[in-house]
Amino acid sequence: MKKQNIRTFSLILCMFSYLLVGAAVFDALESESENSRKRILEEKRNDVKKKYGFSDDDYREIERVVLQAEPHRAGRQWKFAGSFYFAITVITTIGYGHAAPGTDGGKVFCMFYAALGIPLTLVMFQSLGERMNTFVRYLLRKTKQGLGLRRTEVSMENMVLVGFLSCIGTLGVGAATFSYYEGWTFFHAYYYCFITLTTIGFGDFVALQKKEDLQEKTPYVAFSFMYILVGLTVIGAFLNLVVLRFLTMNSEDERRDAEERALSKRGWGRGRGIMGWQGGLGTDEDGCNRSTLFLPMEESASCINLIPSPNDDQEQELEQGYPQRMHHTKPESRLLSLCPCVCYMLGACDSPALSHHDHDFVYYNSISYRIDGGSHSSREDTALCSSDDQCISPHTRRNSL
Repeated sequence: MKKQNIRTFSLILCMFSYLLVGAAVFDALESESENSRKRILEEKRNDVKKKYGFSDDDYREIERVVLQAEPHRAGRQWKFAGSFYFAITVITTIGYGHAAPGTDGGKVFCMFYAALGIPLTLVMFQSLGERMNTFVRYLLRKTKQGLGLRRTEVSMENMVLVGFLSCIGTLGVGAATFSYYEGWTFFHAYYYCFITLTTIGFGDFVALQKKEDLQEKTPYVAFSFMYILVGLTVIGAFLNLVVLRFLTMNSEDERRDAEERALSKRGWGRGRGIMGWQGGLGTDEDGCNRSTLFLPMEESASCINLIPSPNDDQEQELEQGYPQRMHHTKPESRLLSLCPCVCYMLGACDSPALSHHDHDFVYYNSISYRIDGGSHSSREDTALCSSDDQCISPHTRRNSL
């Protein structure tokens, strides 16, 4: 099974396990509180109905009016400032739910606007995050050089630490500001900033919803808009460091596998540390796995197949002017002299046998090689020799022939 498949399956299991753990914890923390709040609301509703003589229908009508009037407490939601605020929550996928289009035309435009704006925003924040990381890496390197440190390179640990501290600082600044303007506790303001900058956007805490804030507090409105955009950039830079590295692991593994397949097709090997005997091995009836064999060469050299097919042999003999032999030797007989050493080295044959020394020639590209047979008990017995009696040991490294 591929490494990518194992990683994907493991991530699926981790996600579902994480969901189960989260569901169990939220159930334990929120279930009793929900029942308690529901019981209190039921008591208050009954008290109001008895005090003012409301019927059930009257009370539901009052509830509907109150819910519809809630978004208008902050002033006109669909003037330019409010519309800009809504557009930010759409393309950043925060989606507080504090306002929503009421007309069919507004709903249709919102869908098209989000379909184009969300990808554009994601690409923009990702690009800004990369630029910010590059700038921070430059500052860290200059700082190390200014301090006179011997090692001035910036490690991934340095970048992650700076990114984490930047996120904490951004959340802290926003929490202090919103706590002051909204009257929230620091914890609730910090919670609001976290939910906003992670684009969760529950809508239980929404800034700029106090009476006439959108029209009367222009500096605060500008700060809120800039804080969301800058904060999302900081979070995006941190996610570039931590998350995107894992997101690209599958594509990197796929590319690596493709490169290895391409190398194997060209006869290059990755085992034993150096380029040795390489080739594609098939199965003959004599039990030896062989079909191609290459000389050991440097990585920059080309591999030459020393076991051409019978058809190639005949073509080469005709081109070189060699007469056809009346009793042509079987293709396997030429391989038997070369196979014992190779099979023994590769472990492809269980018991290679050679009872006598054979002398044969392999013709390839007008270069002839004589194979000096030897006992399979030693790896040094077999050598490839050219016609001028210059022999090449199996362990000899040659750049070219």
